Amino acid sequence: MPKFKTIDFTSDENGLIKGYFSTWTRTPDSYGDVVRKGAFLDSFAKIAASGGTVPLLWNHDSSNIDNFIGTAGEFFEDEHGAGFTGKFDETERAQRARELAKDGRVCKLSFAYDVLEAAEVTLEDGRHAHELQKLDLHEVSLVMYPANRDTSITDVKSGRRNSAKDEKELKSVAESLRECAKRLERLISASSDEDEDEGKDEADGKSAAKPDVKFDEIIKQIDTIR
Repeated sequence: MPKFKTIDFTSDENGLIKGYFSTWTRTPDSYGDVVRKGAFLDSFAKIAASGGTVPLLWNHDSSNIDNFIGTAGEFFEDEHGAGFTGKFDETERAQRARELAKDGRVCKLSFAYDVLEAAEVTLEDGRHAHELQKLDLHEVSLVMYPANRDTSITDVKSGRRNSAKDEKELKSVAESLRECAKRLERLISASSDEDEDEGKDEADGKSAAKPDVKFDEIIKQIDTIR
């Protein structure tokens, strides 16, 4: 059975997510484990050779296909820990998970793994810990509560704000608004022409002013609804 560990992370609006799912902290986590730098390198190489990604899950739940919310790939190790860049799917549940990650309500990552090599070690402060020296990574998950509180999401990128399901309706609304703006422009222009033909304004003796409505700007704003 795979084991699980958790960390903080960051995510973006388009569907991209980047973060550390493990760090090299020498403070034992809630299981009494520390992870040795380099523990994932062989697993990353195996993943790259077989396609380059593993599932991004919601709370490690692979029993429900809806909980497959994306893919985790582009794995790396640096001086801080082991991380990845992933992408959310465009399903309703995946996009909801992205929103929760984006605003920080879900800010932890966890990973499922098998232990290939491990040993008991004595840390610099004299404490004993179980050092995970070689691990086989199976999946990465968004979770509420981590075993390793030093992990983190570092970025959630901008992009599609709405699901594909909403896009068709939004385009239809934008087209209707665009047509309304053009009709209003024609009506106001015609009304202003009539006022000018009538001559001076009876109240203050000045010509009727054409309303200062910037329809080009309105239409540009409508065109952003896509």
